[in-house]
Amino acid sequence: AHGSIGQLTFARKDPDVWDAVLKDVQDSVEVAKRVNAKWMTVVPGNLDEGPRDRLELGYQTANVIELLRRCADIFEPHGMVMVLEPLNWHANHGGVFLERSDQAYAICKAVDSPACKILFDIYHQQITEGNLIPNIERCWDEIGYFQAGDNPGRKEPGTGEINYRNVFSFIHSKGFDGVIGMEHGNSQKGAEGEQAVITAYRNADSF
Repeated sequence: AHGSIGQLTFARKDPDVWDAVLKDVQDSVEVAKRVNAKWMTVVPGNLDEGPRDRLELGYQTANVIELLRRCADIFEPHGMVMVLEPLNWHANHGGVFLERSDQAYAICKAVDSPACKILFDIYHQQITEGNLIPNIERCWDEIGYFQAGDNPGRKEPGTGEINYRNVFSFIHSKGFDGVIGMEHGNSQKGAEGEQAVITAYRNADSF
């Protein structure tokens, strides 16, 4: 629905910027209807780190919540859900506002809408905070969608340090029947690489 990595969008209240965000969100509703989609990713831009008139984090968070509530008002009548994706600073997206699972959880609680949930990207959260299963447990009632990718390398499960068999087993035990997005590259090229991805997910599936 909207992603503004590297830009200051949600954290500072700029009417022109916010109008552009809301237009993106409104336009995404029509696209979602055409492709029968329910979940739309929202990345609320960068942290305000300006050297002069930088806002304190509490004010930035309040601004993010306010704009997300306005986004939720657009999605909610259509039964659509924006999923907020925390991203890691260390390997990919330094400076983004939304970084941690507890932060995303608190924001979703504050927005207080069925149209605002967490996109728990297992790859990003392994880098940012680790402790995957306990954090998934704590965030459970606000998680709408998962993404997978191993670390390091951001390739299919089994190519890095994450025990995906245990993580997937826990998610299954919670009764999750939604989508796990495969947001990663392939460790091998061509048809052999594609088969390796299929095999990797079969090996990570404990059921």
